Amino acid sequence: MTDRTWSHYINPTVKAIPPSGIRRFFDLAAEMEGVISLGVGEPDFVTPWHIREACIYSLHKGSTTYTSNHGLLELREEITKYLGTQGVQYNPRSEVLVTVGVSEALDLALRTLICPGDEVLIPTPCYVSYIPCTTLAGGVPVTIPTSMEDDFRLTADKLEAAITPKSKVLLLCFPNNPTGAIMNREELLKISEVVAKHDLLVISDEIYDRLTYIGQHTCFASLPGMRDRTIVLNGFSKAYAMTGWRLGYAAAQGDFIGAMTKIHQYTMLCAPITAQMSAMEALRHGKTPMENMVAHYNRRRRLMLQGFKEIGLPCFEPGGAFYVFPYIGDTGLTSAEFAEALLLEEKVAVIPGDVFGPGGEGCVRCSYASSVEDLTEALRRLGRFLKRRNITQKQIATL
Repeated sequence: MTDRTWSHYINPTVKAIPPSGIRRFFDLAAEMEGVISLGVGEPDFVTPWHIREACIYSLHKGSTTYTSNHGLLELREEITKYLGTQGVQYNPRSEVLVTVGVSEALDLALRTLICPGDEVLIPTPCYVSYIPCTTLAGGVPVTIPTSMEDDFRLTADKLEAAITPKSKVLLLCFPNNPTGAIMNREELLKISEVVAKHDLLVISDEIYDRLTYIGQHTCFASLPGMRDRTIVLNGFSKAYAMTGWRLGYAAAQGDFIGAMTKIHQYTMLCAPITAQMSAMEALRHGKTPMENMVAHYNRRRRLMLQGFKEIGLPCFEPGGAFYVFPYIGDTGLTSAEFAEALLLEEKVAVIPGDVFGPGGEGCVRCSYASSVEDLTEALRRLGRFLKRRNITQKQIATL
């Protein structure tokens, strides 16, 4: 070693990527007592017992080996049965890859498709990993800000305006994290026309598909002409409360999946067999407990919207996921200032909207994957915080 610091040897691209803004507030909240966290997007339910029991039974039987790189064929067959109910058919042997969470599936999809300098079109606000993962894959993230006026939906006009000769991939996530926005079939059809016109590929992250409260979710690959130019990403974390199991999947045309598997087999090899066995149980017999959890989320969604209305915080109605994205710009604080002050003064953790990319500033993300008691108390504290801030601003104005 020379007298240079370790920082000198680190890849400049990695050095330039900021740490997750979500984790920063999560870590701050973890160090304080009495905090109500509306920050991390994780179900507050324990994985249903019958799914856990399937894991225990698989261990009892001695299922502790590697699986195929693609994942267990039985699981892939169950995945294709589910996707069939969404209007799109896949061959379980060659068109499905089981991954270590949807995060790995996203990374594999981007690394498979992106050549240096290719542009990835990303509607924002978006999940915090989309932009960094695009950069790490050698791509150029091109953000397309959406707005509360459009209910944070992507419009065909905005997509068309962002396309350049270097555009290659459109990265979608509806229902959306962080906004909870959804898009109906008619709106997605207009997007698909632009995709076909410009010969784009689509990565469609549909991890929140089961958590749709208004209308019915549309799988992007089910739209006319979209199956063979779309990589569908999905998993078990949200709908089945299986975040810690780290299991997801990708479904796409065989050449795409084959290329993704090349990277997967040299990095992860395969997803854990116990998680795969449990996921089969979730798909086969998990509909009722999943629907019960979704019903609870929907009640909490309505509770949050009513609570924001009562304390005077503007918020559009999210139609999916388990997030609300209220507007806090009228407080005179930035999103980061608002989130930090709320945490320090009232011990309520929310995530500033700016960490989710352009279009997020002026809002904060609140997850309602918490108990009704915690949500009710968080709303009370938030109302007290806003009232105190308004009084302070009026007093300052009169000085």
